[in-house]
Amino acid sequence: MTARIYAFANQKGGVAKTTTAVNLGAYLAQAGRRVLIVDTDPQGNATTSLGVDPRSLSLSLYNVLIEQAPIQRTITLTDRVGLDLVPATTDLAGAEVEMARLMARERLLERALRPLLPLYDYILIDEPPSLGLLTINGLTAAHGVIIPVQCEYLALEGLSLLLQTIRQVREVLNDRLEIAGVVLTMFDSRINLAQQVVQEVCEYFPEQVFQTIIPRNVRLSEAPSFGKTILSYAPHSAGALAYQALAQEFLERAENPTAKLVAA
Repeated sequence: MTARIYAFANQKGGVAKTTTAVNLGAYLAQAGRRVLIVDTDPQGNATTSLGVDPRSLSLSLYNVLIEQAPIQRTITLTDRVGLDLVPATTDLAGAEVEMARLMARERLLERALRPLLPLYDYILIDEPPSLGLLTINGLTAAHGVIIPVQCEYLALEGLSLLLQTIRQVREVLNDRLEIAGVVLTMFDSRINLAQQVVQEVCEYFPEQVFQTIIPRNVRLSEAPSFGKTILSYAPHSAGALAYQALAQEFLERAENPTAKLVAA
C-alpha cells in the first residue's frame, strides 16, 4: 500500500486547520495507521504543536524544497508511535521567492514525498493560510483536500477562491485532486449563529461535510502550548472525543472501497 495524501487547506487563518491536521493524525496513529504530518506553514504551528522546537532543527522542509535535501533526513519522531513529522522553520517564509526561480516549482513537494509513499498509510499536509506557492505544492501532491470551516460569522467568505484554486490545480497540475471532506470547527452550541453556519455550510457542501462537528474547547486551545496533541493532553475532553469520532469517520471514507470522493 502506498500513502494517501491529504492537504488541509483554507486561506482564512484561525479556522483550526493545524489543530485538525495534528489531532486527526494522532488518532489515526492510535488506530494503528502510519501517519506523517508535513508542516508547510512558515509559522510552524504543526511543528510546535507536536512538541518540536524549530530552533533545534538542523534540517527542515525548507532544505528539502530549496536545497533538494532528502526528505528522509528531516523526519522527526513525536511522542506518539506511528506519528512522524516533517517540520517547518521560519526559513520557509522566504521559500516562495526562492521557489519561483526553480523548474517545475509546483511539483517540488510531490517529488520530495515519493520515497515516503511506501512507508506511510497517510500523509497529512498542513498548509499555510494563503493560496501561494507552498499551498499549490501541497495541493499538487495531494489526493484529496480537507477544508476546515469555523462555525462563525462569514465562515464561507473566501472559500469560492479556494475552490477555484482547487479546480485550477486539478485541471493543470493534478487531475486526481478531489475534495475529501469539509470539517466544521469551533462550534459553540450557545450561539444561535453557529447552527445557522452549520446549515449554510451543509447546503454549500451537501456531500462533503463530515458529520462530526468539532466544538470550541478550552483543552484544544491549551494543548499546542504544551507541545501535545489533544489525545496526549486531555484525552477525555470534549475536543478529544470529537477528533476521535472524526478519525473514525475519516477512516470509513478513506478505506471504504465503495466511497467516492466528490469533485469541487
